[in-house]
Amino acid sequence: MPNSLNPVIIQFFHWYYPGNGRLWNDFVAEAPNLAKYGFTNVWFPPAYKGCNGGYSIGYDAYDLFDLGEFDQKGTIPTKYGTKEQYLKAIEAAHQNNMGVIADAVFNHKAGADELEKFTVKKVNPDNRNEFISDHFDIEAWTKFTFPGRKGKYSEFIWDHKCFSGVDWANDINEDGVYSIQNEYGEGWEEVMESELGNYDYLMYADIEFRNAAVREELKYWGKWYLEQTHVDGFRLDAVKHIASYFFNEWIDYIRSLKEEYTPMIGEYWNIHDVNALLRYIDVTKGRMQLFDAPLHHNFYTASKAGKDFDLRNIFNNTLVQQLPTHAVTIVDNHDTQPLQSLESPVEDWFKPLAMSMILLRVDGTPCVFHPALYGAEYTDNGHDGNGYDIKISPVDILPALLRARKDFAFGMQRDYFNHANCIGWTREGINEVAGSGCAVILSNGTEGFKDMQMGNTHANETFVDLLGRRKEKVKLNGDGWGKFVCDGGSVSVWVRETINN
Repeated sequence: MPNSLNPVIIQFFHWYYPGNGRLWNDFVAEAPNLAKYGFTNVWFPPAYKGCNGGYSIGYDAYDLFDLGEFDQKGTIPTKYGTKEQYLKAIEAAHQNNMGVIADAVFNHKAGADELEKFTVKKVNPDNRNEFISDHFDIEAWTKFTFPGRKGKYSEFIWDHKCFSGVDWANDINEDGVYSIQNEYGEGWEEVMESELGNYDYLMYADIEFRNAAVREELKYWGKWYLEQTHVDGFRLDAVKHIASYFFNEWIDYIRSLKEEYTPMIGEYWNIHDVNALLRYIDVTKGRMQLFDAPLHHNFYTASKAGKDFDLRNIFNNTLVQQLPTHAVTIVDNHDTQPLQSLESPVEDWFKPLAMSMILLRVDGTPCVFHPALYGAEYTDNGHDGNGYDIKISPVDILPALLRARKDFAFGMQRDYFNHANCIGWTREGINEVAGSGCAVILSNGTEGFKDMQMGNTHANETFVDLLGRRKEKVKLNGDGWGKFVCDGGSVSVWVRETINN
């Protein structure tokens, strides 16, 4: 993955990205522009075949070895294109000095090829530690033979011994949560999250990591994937539902295969308790960064509350505040977008403020969601069963904020979080980046102003608003102090007037 003083990731997809195999080609066309914006890494969606073939988003993982190469689940391509197109997209990223983060879904498999009969106990879905039946046999879809691939790349057959639970009993036509009774125990694996008693089980056929053959197959897949694709790192899906010892083993193995550092970003979605994220980082010995779910929730809450939200608390209970080296900061993602499972989209008016807080501060690795740059339009049913037409507008100042991160947001940070409705900070700049340094001020209420110091190296310089929202100029005094301003419900980014805007 490329080195950068100011790394920034683009999540190059959303849940409703158009199908017909176009995403990989779209990225190839857009890669030079993304590099100019300053993106150093691209996070791609799951590139392998899901249980609905060319219609699958990818999180319903069927065959991890089918990257759009085999006639399986009704199509050869995935929703995003063919294997050949995927490899060209990775090559385009590398040619434009961007690293590639692949999405790895290890928690479950979906779309099994054959039924099997085995013994289960039904559990209370609200308390997975409570059995609500005796032992009984069911038939369920748990055997994966991948007939379209015919053993190419891997001859491993997944059967019920590779899974700890299922959610559908085919012979009795009944859904539920069924714990598979196997040689590894009658209960679930121990995981960090105690929600629902034990949150090992999430969906589909839940993978049994106590089975050593399963762990070895997933390590083999990781090696194969690196050799086939030359990706630079992995985004790890649903890590709170997976025993941490597996990731410790898997990550160490993957990193042993490459001289270059292999970044790992985990999705541990807990919006209320940053300590849960910290405990997970501790038990995995810092092997992976985590998405800062509590920060997203703070942004969402602030966007709903308007001027009633105290901006001095915007970073409270967040990972970027507690352990910034391990925080990947986001405003929104594919799960929080409208009509999705964790729906909590940040309001449009607040997105520029939130973007400035992840892109222009010293801490955290920011990840920008595709619709923030390109917008999105789609139709789907909501949680109430009604249909909705959704339009997400791009954040108009995002290109300017990305430029500010690439060219100006360097050096010492001074915070001025001393007003409930108006906060700001300055970045002093560094010698290695000519002209760097900026002052950022934002308000969730009325017009804001703040006296802030840029440092002695900026004494008597004149600053202008890079975003063009304020037309006046700010002249610093001999100690590098100035009175910076912003519009109400807005953000301004002040840079030296001598910079070519």
